[in-house]
Amino acid sequence: MSRFHEIKVLVDALEDDMDKFYSKSNKTAGTRARKSLQDLKKLAQEIRIEIQEKKNEV
Repeated sequence: MSRFHEIKVLVDALEDDMDKFYSKSNKTAGTRARKSLQDLKKLAQEIRIEIQEKKNEV
């Protein structure tokens, strides 16, 4: 479940940057948002692999 917590932390940070980018046209926040989305994608892929490995053990 610690992986789920990591996802929540990333999404919370992403929310602030997305708001700044869309409401205030802050380009730097857009860059941070893109990086956060890439990190989220990477973490999601790692979790998918972990789940598949545990599923195959059974």
